[in-house]
Amino acid sequence: MDSTEERVAGIAALDALDDREFHALLLSCCHAPAWASAVSALRPFGTPDALLEAAESELAVTCETDVDAALAAHPRIGERPANVASRREQATALAADPAVLDALAQGNREYEARFGHVYLVCASGRSAGELLAVLRSRLSNDPATERAVLRRELAAITRLRLQRAVAEATGNAS
Repeated sequence: MDSTEERVAGIAALDALDDREFHALLLSCCHAPAWASAVSALRPFGTPDALLEAAESELAVTCETDVDAALAAHPRIGERPANVASRREQATALAADPAVLDALAQGNREYEARFGHVYLVCASGRSAGELLAVLRSRLSNDPATERAVLRRELAAITRLRLQRAVAEATGNAS
């Protein structure tokens, strides 16, 4: 099968999951219960792009309580995450020098004191130094600006995880 056929087979496999399994899969990508219910209700998708568009559209309008639930499920950047998805996404950062990881830990504490939640950033393929620089720059955001930024980051993380779920449904995860 070529890549397009594999993606279509992957979304067909996801569309065929029972409601409980599909809802659980969505929560593993973004732990926002109302969002997962809304996306799940839109099945079947038929194409990966339809799933990604629905997920992004619903995330853009999900309530702040749901975003807070998603944030609470994310580990701090630079700490050893328990879940496989976060561990995979932070792999580059976790290989950093201990001094950089210490600076990230301090930055995380400052961020959480300022904004009241974890520093959320799409970490996939990014170094700890880069994530630290982004964190430091975001500390100067006002709360409304930062909320908009973190929603974009949450959408990017969710998109990557959904793309991986489609690939894994065909046994071709990268």
